[in-house]
Amino acid sequence: MTAATHPTTAALRGGLRHELTGTGTLLRLALRRDRVLIPVWAVLLATLAAQSAVAVAEFYPTAAERAQVAESSNANSSIRALYGPVFGHSQGALSVWELLTMGTVLTAIVSMVVVVRHTREEEETGRQEMISSAVVGRRAPLTAALLAAAVADAAIAALVSLALIGTGLPAAGSLATGLAIGCAGLVFASFAALAAQFTESARLAKGLTGAALGAAFVLRAAGDSGTADGSSPLAWLSPLGWARNVRPFADERFLVLLLPLALAVVATAAAYELAGRRDIGAGFLATRPGPAEGRIAGPYGLAWRLQRGSLLGWSVGFVLAGLAFGGMVDGAGDLLGDNEQSRRIIERMGGAEGITDAFLAALAGLFGMIAAVYAAGAVLRMRGEETSGRAEPVLTGALSRPRWAAGHLLIVFVGSVVLLALAGLGMGASHALTAGEPGAVGRVVVATLAQTPAVWLLAGVTVLIFGVLPRLSAVAWALVTGVLVIGWIGPTLELPQWVMNLTPFTHLPKLPGGEATAAPYLWLSLFAVAATAVGLATFRRRDIG
Repeated sequence: MTAATHPTTAALRGGLRHELTGTGTLLRLALRRDRVLIPVWAVLLATLAAQSAVAVAEFYPTAAERAQVAESSNANSSIRALYGPVFGHSQGALSVWELLTMGTVLTAIVSMVVVVRHTREEEETGRQEMISSAVVGRRAPLTAALLAAAVADAAIAALVSLALIGTGLPAAGSLATGLAIGCAGLVFASFAALAAQFTESARLAKGLTGAALGAAFVLRAAGDSGTADGSSPLAWLSPLGWARNVRPFADERFLVLLLPLALAVVATAAAYELAGRRDIGAGFLATRPGPAEGRIAGPYGLAWRLQRGSLLGWSVGFVLAGLAFGGMVDGAGDLLGDNEQSRRIIERMGGAEGITDAFLAALAGLFGMIAAVYAAGAVLRMRGEETSGRAEPVLTGALSRPRWAAGHLLIVFVGSVVLLALAGLGMGASHALTAGEPGAVGRVVVATLAQTPAVWLLAGVTVLIFGVLPRLSAVAWALVTGVLVIGWIGPTLELPQWVMNLTPFTHLPKLPGGEATAAPYLWLSLFAVAATAVGLATFRRRDIG
């Protein structure tokens, strides 16, 4: 009797097929639901890759200029902590220097969102139990979610590689860049799958995966800040460090890609094992029972309980990012050197009142755009409560819809101010220590807080979309992403002014250094109030769900 016909082997194969029954159908459903998310992010990252290569070729055309930038960057520990060391002076090495940091983080986030959306979110809303009542294997939903994330990572890797090749860069380095970014996404997809087995809420699963991403970034940053050649053991303990140590366009190390692939396989295997040992909807980390008597004081207490974890995580991130960015500011002039084109980009982003103030103003605007991402997500938490069915029982009592929404919106508007203040404090303190300017703290805090009206306007527009077009709430993410892309790459590409005017941040004075006038703050605030009011009025009259 051969192994192929052995009863035990046949039973194992039959059991595996049974547990994966329906995977293809669920995968097609997942890809249909993500038919906008995956292509948009893949095209966005490919565009950033192409833009980065074009910008390096235009602004640093000679080997001497590229060598100066690479040496200046590698000599600054704060810049190494933020972006990592530059491996080589070639056009390709400089083109993917920042891309490897941004690309791996963004791909990890996309992978996390896809996996959690099609596993823990489906269980939390009760849809998975309904689907599993049909002919669907026990591990089919997890398999479909991981395959959907793999499709997203493969699309990103392919488009990034093709974008770099299209700009004239060598194929080997371009392929290494795409694979490094895609493999990092696979690692965090497997982490998200593992987190989804432990928790009973999608929010906590994302939080655990986000914490793993943050830890990986800190390990990589700590290692790279200490050494300029990528040899630190701390950097080699991080999946983000592995991506950088593939070293595209600098004698590529394709064998390093085996590390993220091996880790993804191990984490996926653990997730599969745990998935077979729990009930649908349950997690290995049981939810702590609440007190015998309720302690949530009305809609504001409820909103705070739902939003506090997210706000805390964002707050820690803004403080750490502020500290890291602030340490770079004092060396901005040395980093740019005599390159007039690079100085012009910084001045377009932050004004022309001195390179240090321009750099600070550009960073303040960047923090404002990232705060808008938080604000949009916090507003859309109301939509999540609505679609999950938790909002309807709350609103069947004496609590009115405007009061329920007001609890969330208070966290959104006050929370965004807190984030901007924390970023300003971190960046100002770090800059004051490195530059020896104690008074810089107040100036930087004012600059970050000055972004508030633009953040509030985007939050108000998100409320408007939530109220008027609840089923198209994802449009808010497209809007915020568009603002972020225009603000990030617009100055580099020297986009027409009418395009730059599409983002509210363009209309704010460039602080510190610029001249502040009341008009833009007043108009943006009025538009924010109007959009919020219309959104709430519409939400009050429409059906829930």
